[in-house]
Amino acid sequence: MDGVLVHEGYAIPGAPEFVKALRDAGRPFLILTNNSIFTPRDLRARLATSGIDVPESAIWTSALATARFLDDQHPGGSAYAIGEAGLTTALYEAGYTLTDNDPEYVVLGETRTYSFEAITKAIRLVQGGAKFIATNPDVTGPSQEGPLPATGAVAAMITAATGRQPYYVGKPNPMMFRSALNRIDAHSETTAMIGDRMDTDVVAGIEAGLHTFLVMTGSTTPADVEKYPFRPSQVVDSVADLIRHV
Repeated sequence: MDGVLVHEGYAIPGAPEFVKALRDAGRPFLILTNNSIFTPRDLRARLATSGIDVPESAIWTSALATARFLDDQHPGGSAYAIGEAGLTTALYEAGYTLTDNDPEYVVLGETRTYSFEAITKAIRLVQGGAKFIATNPDVTGPSQEGPLPATGAVAAMITAATGRQPYYVGKPNPMMFRSALNRIDAHSETTAMIGDRMDTDVVAGIEAGLHTFLVMTGSTTPADVEKYPFRPSQVVDSVADLIRHV
């Protein structure tokens, strides 16, 4: 989503036309984001303000992927969740009970209001035997004022205090893409991933067996590509270059 379709709230040139071409052609697609703060309804509204029209069902977040993973692993379980509506709603809709009383899982997501009390509670629960899950490993997130501490940074605090590493569901875990493929009943051999980051999007796409497009509208430069031991299937300037292939 960010760096491919939008940048700081504005649509990247060609992005609305690309999404419209997908919809007009009837091609199933999902817009992925590691951000677990917002619900699909929230993100649909944010995209709409930038001129990109998509249904809620076309948005797949790390929170939804985490809820799907937990439902597959342990249906109807319980969790202590640190996060915003995007995470808590996804867990609730997956049939999970949200509690701080002897939960089976501690689930850490993105929030702008991390509290010392909540982190302390998470540490004690993990020490007490709760399994530790995190929506994504991103250590910082963007803001107009500069980087903000994100899920990975807070997870590192909990790990330092407990000695327990979380299982990260979001990118670069290919689990994120495999759950997305299942969501739209797609096969890896006939699916492409379009991303702007080598270290999350491209590597996860490769490991999930997808054709990978790297766009230059996000955080990666052509020089950055050469630093990695793997390469995307194709490098393009932006999604505008892919409209004719839809």
